[in-house]
Amino acid sequence: MRLILMGPPGAGKGTQAKFVAEHFGVPAISTGDIFRANVSQGTPLGVEAKKYMDAGEYVPDEVTNQMVRNRIAEDDAQPGFLLDGYPRTLAQVEELDSMIVDTGHQLDAVVAITADQDELVARLLARAQTEGRADDTEEVIRRRQEIYLAETEPLISVYKERGLVHEIDGMGEVEDVTKRIFEALDDVEQS
Repeated sequence: MRLILMGPPGAGKGTQAKFVAEHFGVPAISTGDIFRANVSQGTPLGVEAKKYMDAGEYVPDEVTNQMVRNRIAEDDAQPGFLLDGYPRTLAQVEELDSMIVDTGHQLDAVVAITADQDELVARLLARAQTEGRADDTEEVIRRRQEIYLAETEPLISVYKERGLVHEIDGMGEVEDVTKRIFEALDDVEQS
């Protein structure tokens, strides 16, 4: 199973990615985790990425693409993967298409989690307090939401044209959202 998990910041992608990846026996690959790991290790890519992350902006494609290409080439991703936070731009869609073709596979599904924007801001502010994320101020969170709407949401249309999108209501209990995702993806796996 090769799939993408999409949705605005705070929609629960990271939480759901863990359950979905475990269910299908594939690694969950989060660009956020990759960025944070590079930043904490002080790698050249991490230093570059940090400048953008601190401003609430997306990390440039060339940095992100290289990190993702390297990650999906690792052994544990051979049977499949779940991408969380990638692609975010039309250029990244094309780059991902190229990466997957290079492995001789195809993308199986795109899960688009939907949720109320004000609820998402409240979730992220609460998470920032409990996890001590200094970069998650209300201003930065709202800026990420604006960028998502302008740059990332149009990608869902591209994947809809390919018949890959499963829109999932992200509101409610975590278990209920997980169940909705499994129901949609189990149909994909059987086809």
